[in-house]
Amino acid sequence: MTKEETWSQRFESALHPAIARFNASIGFDIELIEYDLTGSQAHVKMLAHTGIISLEEGDKLVAGLEKIRQEYREGKFQPGVDAEDVHFAVERRLTEIVGDVGKKVHTARSRNDQVGTDTRLYLRDQIQQIKNELREFQGVLLDIAEKNVETLIPGYTHLQRAQPLSLAHHLLAYFQMAQRDWERLGDVSRRVNISPLGCGALAGTTFPIDRHYTAKLLNFDDIYANSLDGVSDRDFAIEFLCAASLIMVHLSRLAEEVILWSSEEFRFVTLKDSCATGSSIMPQKKNPDVPELVRGKTGRVFGHLQAMLVIMKGLPLAYNKDLQEDKEGLFDSVNTIKASLEAMTILLREGLEFRTQRLAEAVAEDFSNATDVADYLAARGVPFREAYNLVGKVVKTSIAAGKLLKDLKLQEWQQLHPAFAADIYEAISPRQVVAARNSYGGTGFVQVRKALIAARAQLAQ
Repeated sequence: MTKEETWSQRFESALHPAIARFNASIGFDIELIEYDLTGSQAHVKMLAHTGIISLEEGDKLVAGLEKIRQEYREGKFQPGVDAEDVHFAVERRLTEIVGDVGKKVHTARSRNDQVGTDTRLYLRDQIQQIKNELREFQGVLLDIAEKNVETLIPGYTHLQRAQPLSLAHHLLAYFQMAQRDWERLGDVSRRVNISPLGCGALAGTTFPIDRHYTAKLLNFDDIYANSLDGVSDRDFAIEFLCAASLIMVHLSRLAEEVILWSSEEFRFVTLKDSCATGSSIMPQKKNPDVPELVRGKTGRVFGHLQAMLVIMKGLPLAYNKDLQEDKEGLFDSVNTIKASLEAMTILLREGLEFRTQRLAEAVAEDFSNATDVADYLAARGVPFREAYNLVGKVVKTSIAAGKLLKDLKLQEWQQLHPAFAADIYEAISPRQVVAARNSYGGTGFVQVRKALIAARAQLAQ
C-alpha cells in the first residue's frame, strides 16, 4: 500500500507535508502495535470462520501478522510518518509480505472499531501490570509495619501534634489506600474489557461477522450492544484516569510525609544515598528527589484526566478525529504511575530508615496526651466536657511554667481534681496512650496486630 493508496480515489492529491505530519499519530500510537497485531489476527480468524475469506487466506494473513510482530521485536519494522498511524503501517507491511490478500485484512472493519479494540487490549494489560506493582508496594509497606508495631510516631491533625500512634498503624493507612486503588482498578477493568470490534465506522457492517467469536478469541467479557457507542465511548479511559489520579494522590501524600520526615525540623527518617541527591553548591545537602518528583508528577496525571474530559464533553456521535488525542495522555499516565510506584517502593524498601530514638523523643515532648487526661477523668465519672475544659487550663498553665503534663507532681494533679491518682502517670505515658486505643481500626497494639494479619490475607488474594 503506497502513500497515495492510503485513501480512496475520492482524493486527487496527497496531503500537504505539514498537514501529514500534523495528522499523523504513528509517533505515539506505535505503542499499540502488538495489540493491533493481536486484534487483527483475531479479526481475520473470524473472517475465515464465517466464510468471508477462505481458511487459506486467513492462515496466510495470521502468519503475515505474526511475521510483522517478530520484525518489530527485532527492530526491523519501524514505520515513519508516511504511514500516518500504526494501523495503516501494519496493513501496508502485511501486503508487502503476503501480497494482495493482505488488502483483505480490513474487510468488515473500520479504523474506528480497530483503534478502540487496540486501546482496550493495551489498557487491560497495563491495568494488570499496575495492580501487580500496587501489590509490591503494599508488600513493602506491610514489611516495614510488621517490624514497627510498637514504634511510636507523633500523629497530626492540621499538621499540629495530635495524638501518638503506632508507626505500623500509620503505614497501614497507606496500605488501605493502595488496597482501594487495587480494587478500583479491578472494577475499571470490567468496563475496559468490552469489545467494540465489529462496530465498524459507526453503523456495523453488511458482512455476516461474528462479534462474539472475536471477543472470545481476545478474552473480552462482552461486546458493545450499540455500534455508535462502541466506536465513540471513552468512558473506560476516563475511569482509568480517575483511578490513576487517586493512585497518584495517595503516593503524593506519602511523598509529602517523607519529605517532611526527612527535614531537619522533623528528623524522623534518614534518607540513604541510593535514593537521594545533593546540591550543586551546598555540600551538606541531601535532597528527597524521589518523593518530590512523585509529588510533582501527580499534576501530569491530573492534567491528562482533565484533558480527556474536555475532549469528550462536546463530541457528537460517533467517531471524531479529536479522539486521536486520547492516547498520549493515557500512555503517559500509565508510564507515570508505573514509574512512581516503582520509585516509591524502592525508596521504602531500601532508601530510608526510621530514626526510632528520635521518634521516641518526639512523642514524649508535647501535649498529645492531653486527650487521655480528659478520658481519665471521664472514666471516673467527670462529664467529658467539664474534663475537657479542665485539661485545657492545665495545658495552658503548664506551657506558662515550661512543663509537660508528665512533669506535674501528684499533689498538683489532685489540686486540679480529686479524681486524679498515682496511676495518672502510667495513663499518660506515650506507650499507654497508644495501647489504650483498642477500638476496632484504632492504633492500639492489639488492633494493629489484627490489622496486620488481615492485610497479609488481602495481599495473598
